[in-house]
Amino acid sequence: MSMLSNLELLRRVPLFASLTSSQSASIADAIIKKRFKRAEVIVEQGKKSDALYIILTGRARVTSADSRGREVILATLHPGDYIGEMSLIDDEPHSATVRTEIQCDVLMLDRDAFARCLPENSSMAYNIMRGLVQRLRHADRKIESLALMDVYGRVARSLLEFAIDDGAGNLKVRDKISRQDLAKMVGASREMVSRVMKDLEERGFVQTQDDGSMIVKERLLSLT
Repeated sequence: MSMLSNLELLRRVPLFASLTSSQSASIADAIIKKRFKRAEVIVEQGKKSDALYIILTGRARVTSADSRGREVILATLHPGDYIGEMSLIDDEPHSATVRTEIQCDVLMLDRDAFARCLPENSSMAYNIMRGLVQRLRHADRKIESLALMDVYGRVARSLLEFAIDDGAGNLKVRDKISRQDLAKMVGASREMVSRVMKDLEERGFVQTQDDGSMIVKERLLSLT
């Protein structure tokens, strides 16, 4: 982790972007920097950690598992995303596990500091609530797709959620996604997802590149 001050690090985080200089300075005194290795758990489903974690660098995966050990991937987190705010708000255990996919540097804000921030910093409270709404909307879409879409539709929606404009007029999924991971995202078997992906490639909806990334055609929307 580079030797930047807490205040300099805060200024790079969208969650804190609207704070005044005095508010930022107050929070900077309370945060702790921490590094998580690859495949390390940041928060664990069913347990409490009493801290807000903000990702500075790296990538992490949000998963949920049932009593039989069956796992579903709920989201992928990137720099600027934060973890643990729901438990800090309602004092309940984490509803999902967050595990790093690659090494991650994070900022930690403990429960007491978090509680002090909310009454004083309405802009931060608003940003957190807005983030919660976005996550709830995402969860609603996932529930909807599991309940109403066939596997083709669920795979198509997942690929489109990961795809970004590459600047050359193409939608591209930059990170390689394994068939097993995609199966966990859409609630289907790996074999079924492999068949669907093969069919989508043969029909020209997606094109897999040599580096594992994928070009996604906009007409994939017709399947969702």
